[in-house]
Amino acid sequence: MASVSNSLSFKHGLSLWCPQSPSLHRIRHSSAKNFQRRGFVVAYSSFANENREFVIVGGGNAAGYAARTFVEHGMADGRLCIVSKEAYAPYERPALTKGYLFPLDKKPARLPGFHTCVGSGGERQTPEWYKEKGIEMIYQDPVTSIDIEKQTLITNSGKLLKYGSLIVATGCTASRFPDKIGGYLPGVHYIRDVADADALISSLEKAKKVVVVGGGYIGMEVAAAAVGWKLDTTIIFPENHLLQRLFTPSLAQRYEQLYQQNGVKFVKGASIKNLEAGSDGRVAAVKLEDGSTIDADTIVIGIGAKPTVSPFERVGLNSSVGGIQVDGQFRTSMPGIFAIGDVAAFPLKMYDRIARVEHVDHARRSAQHCVTALLSAQTHTYDYLPYFYSRVFEYEGSPRKVWWQFFGDNVGETIEIGNFDPKIATFWIDSGKLKGVLVESGSPEEFQLLPTLARSQPFVDKAKLQQASSVEEALEIARAALPVEAAV
Repeated sequence: MASVSNSLSFKHGLSLWCPQSPSLHRIRHSSAKNFQRRGFVVAYSSFANENREFVIVGGGNAAGYAARTFVEHGMADGRLCIVSKEAYAPYERPALTKGYLFPLDKKPARLPGFHTCVGSGGERQTPEWYKEKGIEMIYQDPVTSIDIEKQTLITNSGKLLKYGSLIVATGCTASRFPDKIGGYLPGVHYIRDVADADALISSLEKAKKVVVVGGGYIGMEVAAAAVGWKLDTTIIFPENHLLQRLFTPSLAQRYEQLYQQNGVKFVKGASIKNLEAGSDGRVAAVKLEDGSTIDADTIVIGIGAKPTVSPFERVGLNSSVGGIQVDGQFRTSMPGIFAIGDVAAFPLKMYDRIARVEHVDHARRSAQHCVTALLSAQTHTYDYLPYFYSRVFEYEGSPRKVWWQFFGDNVGETIEIGNFDPKIATFWIDSGKLKGVLVESGSPEEFQLLPTLARSQPFVDKAKLQQASSVEEALEIARAALPVEAAV
């Protein structure tokens, strides 16, 4: 579940705004009296939330890490409210297409095991944790409208909520096939939350033939999980190779061969005409534009996601990468309103462009940076280094576990080292500089080196790198090219 969108650089007209300090917009509740703001009076008892100084809309990864940061600053108890459309406290969403989908006899992940912030080695923030910290949680009640002037929100159930400072952490929703081509047939699945994953597992328990539509992160991870269930599995995608957004053709071929060795079939360069239902009304096949059909009793659609900007369009959207436009402190154009995680279009400082990153690492870091800036004198701009990873075939009994990490920017020419048995590394070099690096099956020390290389962008000797006989040697060549102050 990861992607990055890019837009124009600063020199093409991005303006960073500096609204008033959020502290000027906070509402202190020292008594049950009526209070007045911006020319209107509202009774204290008319609002559904007791904690009104800070409100987070969204209950995903970013919300969980933001909550932790509020607690660390001593500003959560009686002050913070989280409004979520989900039935669960924030959790580490990547688990849904990885460990959560393991076969039932292979120790699948389940809540409360992966509540935030265990993914980064932090405390497991169960529903009890939020109660103990004095954080008000509103579950299964998404926000449907906002009144910016009155600083109020209305939820799906009709609750009227008040906020002093607002953090939008609504994330993304899965892109779906239209209903008219079968996108909502029983047996067709999309994965964004626990309920989605539970529904898929219910189908996998009875499935015989699984088709995964999409050759990106979700497609690769779900297909690997289906292999663990010993199901006939086919991946269909319109591109020429897997994960075309990141993988080179050569690197993709290595992974495709691994999947094929596990029985997965590929249909590349294909366009889907529609999904067909059987006599029982459930999905039964995928019909391609060339007229051919592929039988399937379970179909998983993984064709990307869209930022959930509604009902916050008036806050200010980015037309190029989508999402809500923010500055380097995650402030929107509206004073006192912030946006973090997948939904935020932010300045990617080191590459001088605007980006929107759909990845758990950015969700965590953007939440921490935003809340720290909101609650302290921190003024430095968010300086994010793009990072993506995937882990598949990690269930018990798998003959080969896959774990790769990528840091940096995949621009320029590439150099590939290693034979994928088990390691392989790909280096992206542009104008002599190392811009990005991907390593499969690296050691902890090797993975630790990658962000240093990507951030430092050292000049490397291409000829020397190409002659490296192993991944270890190649990484050592890259390490030697680091400036002294960056060497690790």
